[in-house]
Amino acid sequence: MPEVQIRKVATQIEEIFHEFGPAPDTPLLRGVVLAVIANPFANGYVADIQPFMEDLKPLGLSMARRLLSDLGGDAARIEGYGKGAIIGTAGELEHGALWHAPGGYSMREVLGAPKAIVPSTKKVGRAGARLDVPITHVNASYVRSHFDSIEVGLNDAPRANELCYILAMTTGPRVHSRCGGLLAEDITGEDGLR
Repeated sequence: MPEVQIRKVATQIEEIFHEFGPAPDTPLLRGVVLAVIANPFANGYVADIQPFMEDLKPLGLSMARRLLSDLGGDAARIEGYGKGAIIGTAGELEHGALWHAPGGYSMREVLGAPKAIVPSTKKVGRAGARLDVPITHVNASYVRSHFDSIEVGLNDAPRANELCYILAMTTGPRVHSRCGGLLAEDITGEDGLR
């Protein structure tokens, strides 16, 4: 398969002190890392694209390590995660789906094998397109306080023949979450759901 050709990598970190209510003891950190790469399948249909997932694994690990470092470096502090892809207009949605395994498993490896599936979204879009990346708790998808999303995008990406792959992590629930449901402290951690 073709070598991964990176044009740029960008990170974004938010530090949230409050949402008009009382400030939490520790500000919530939310971060994303985006990698813009050449789409080796642009401008045509290629039947066998699955081997490229193996080529993407080193990129996924590099991105996950970078994002964890930018969020303080302590994997035990990461409580939420998600991933996504924006495919340039000369590509197809399936090119974004190639990120499912390398993106998800890279975060699992870096974070110590959390149980929950890594939520994901993808779309085809022009340069400057924005994507809402879903977030859930790393060990139990049903923890309502951690249902969240992070809007991401870059003004010059993806170009038509590029892919923009995204990883996201958070250090806690939404600030002032109070909508009930399964609490993080009540997770049994057996199936990644509860």
